Amino acid sequence: MQSSLIGKVQKAKQYAQEPERVRFDSLKVQFRGENGDHEVTYESGKWDCTCHFFAGWAICCHTMAMERLLGVMVPEQQAYPEGLQQAEVAVAAGA
Repeated sequence: MQSSLIGKVQKAKQYAQEPERVRFDSLKVQFRGENGDHEVTYESGKWDCTCHFFAGWAICCHTMAMERLLGVMVPEQQAYPEGLQQAEVAVAAGA
């Protein structure tokens, strides 16, 4: 096996363990929700989702899940409305 290929595989493993090296500028995914499929996009620091909840709140379970999945690779977290902040605290407390 070529040593240059081995080096690339080693570097790939290192990079995969350092997600802070990656920043998403834009992203488009299909999210299979419990009530149907939704398109979730991230563009210029803003999330969008085709679900009905997002239309009223500008945040939803699909965009929150994507933030959790992507972690530090998404530069800024969404601003949670007050009611959702309280819900997040309740879930973290095991409610």
